[in-house]
Amino acid sequence: MFPSFGNQDQPQEKWRSHVDWFVQDYKEQLTALAWGLQQEWENDGTILGIDLQPKPHFVPCSLDTLQTLNQRVGGRLQEIIGIINGADLDKEVIVLCIGGGQVKLIYFVAEPSPSDCFEKYGADLDQLIQELEATMAKTIKLESISK
Repeated sequence: MFPSFGNQDQPQEKWRSHVDWFVQDYKEQLTALAWGLQQEWENDGTILGIDLQPKPHFVPCSLDTLQTLNQRVGGRLQEIIGIINGADLDKEVIVLCIGGGQVKLIYFVAEPSPSDCFEKYGADLDQLIQELEATMAKTIKLESISK
């Protein structure tokens, strides 16, 4: 049996919808941030993460950390790691969102391209991080995250 799409209304699932709305509204800025940080990290396999607790903030997620986490959860992140390993970060955006002991993969083909988004929004990555984190704090309702 397939899970009901209505599960998004359950309190422990609402944060996922809030993240989706945030990504939809700020897709180009998130693309610029992910691409800009990839350049700073010298494309070493680290991806952008969003940790929702205690308040939404960005974190780097190294491949080693993801592999360790995958081992701790019995291989349940293997598909996510496969997507990350196969991604073309010059065209695609990958962000791993962590909340309430759960993970959500944010994955999309960027339009416009990540480098174009970076040109438009990435002049000051620190400021972009602050602005997006402030917006996430207003957009993603923390009380909906299962503790």
